[in-house]
Parts: sequence; C-alpha cells; structure tokens
Amino acid sequence: MNSVEKKKLKAQAHPLKPVVIIGQAGLTPAVIKEINVALDAHELIKVEIRAERDERAVIGNQICAETQAELIQSIGRRSIFFRKNPKK
Repeated sequence: MNSVEKKKLKAQAHPLKPVVIIGQAGLTPAVIKEINVALDAHELIKVEIRAERDERAVIGNQICAETQAELIQSIGRRSIFFRKNPKK
C-alpha cells in the first residue's frame, strides 16, 4: 500500500470510534475473533489498546500477523487497521 492510499484511509478513519478495546486481559483469541468480524464488516477499523507504549507496538504487530490486516496508523492508544474484504 502506498502513501497516497494510506493518507485516504487515515482521512476516512478520523471520525470513527474504536470498535474493539483491548484492556487488561490483553490480546486473547476472543479479541482476535472480534477484530476479524469487524474487519470483515467494515474493512477499516479503529482499535484502542490500553497498554504501555512498548506493549502497544507488540500487540499491533500481533494483530497484523494474526488477521492479515495492515496497520495504517498508530497514535497513542488508538490504532487503525485495514483489510480488504474480497466479498465486497
């Protein structure tokens, strides 16, 4: 994905609210399942990761690896993920 496409996705994601909030329990299989459901439904989602800075980066990379999504942007606790839905 090039920088122009990412810029458009960032603009589309700006008004979105987080659809998944990762809290104290961390990244569980149930959370991964919810992220997959949200990506299938919306393609572009915002996730709030309530963890320390270093841990947020690890969780973001793990989400990308397990869901085949792409990290578009991460600012503070909020991260934006995109995965094209082939059915749409």
